[in-house]
Amino acid sequence: MALIIFSAVKASAPIDKDPAVIGRWDITIEKDGKTLPSWLEVQKSGTHTLIGRFTYAFGSARPIAQVMTNAGKYSFSIPPQWEEGSRNMDFEFEVSGDALKGTMVYTDGKSYNFTGVRAPLMIRAKAPVWGKPIRLFNGKDTKGWHTDGKNQWTVENGILRSTHSGANLITDRKFSDFKLHIEFRYKHGSNSGVYLRGRYEVQVIDTKSGEPEPIANQFSSVYGFLPPNKMMAKNPGEWQSYDITLVGRLVTIVANGTMVICRQEIPGITGGAIDSREGEPGPLLIQGDHGPIDYRNIIITPAK
Repeated sequence: MALIIFSAVKASAPIDKDPAVIGRWDITIEKDGKTLPSWLEVQKSGTHTLIGRFTYAFGSARPIAQVMTNAGKYSFSIPPQWEEGSRNMDFEFEVSGDALKGTMVYTDGKSYNFTGVRAPLMIRAKAPVWGKPIRLFNGKDTKGWHTDGKNQWTVENGILRSTHSGANLITDRKFSDFKLHIEFRYKHGSNSGVYLRGRYEVQVIDTKSGEPEPIANQFSSVYGFLPPNKMMAKNPGEWQSYDITLVGRLVTIVANGTMVICRQEIPGITGGAIDSREGEPGPLLIQGDHGPIDYRNIIITPAK
């Protein structure tokens, strides 16, 4: 009985004031010859527990009920979301300064290595000075863009169209801070997204008549992280617009003329990001692998 009581007391002992693992981490997983961008956040909950959030290569950020610590190593387990299989994904890793490394046991039971670095704060010392607007889509063809697979994108009467699920469309140019105006139209139940710097998805989805989604996954959200404060989605078949300002991690989104997110911090990459190198400039990516979608009037104003 004494041994049992001692073990319970030891298990509930307070954690260190500031464990090295606390913070946000940009993760790269090596899996089947590919590098998969992911993201991890660890924080304290009270005095005895570490909790967190994790974004895998696809899907939305998901909660970590507890990050365990044992002999200098950390571990956590999360249930599958969109992954095939029914077993949990198990992670074990160690931290050394501003880097971490570890292994993931995937839902198929196979082990894969991953590394990580502390995510940059991306705080700007002063307000941006805006340059000249750039029309990214010329209304005639997809010059200045490329795809990450077989190209199904076409241009018809000044409209950029993906008539069925296929490849994502990516700008050749990369950007740091910018203002973006973009217009889009979707069919009933369709789903797309606009990835800022190729890493943060602003959701384009039929919220009004499509399948139910969590509020942070709906129209005009930053997928899995930031919900809109008001739902401004129109009906399928209508043209709609986003005006988005991204400065560092701070994002403002105006959906169909109404501000729905105001200078909110994007914590980390969303599922489907091109990489996890958050401190670098990145392209504009338009999601084309979730259903038919139309775009037009894509204008970006980069900071000088």
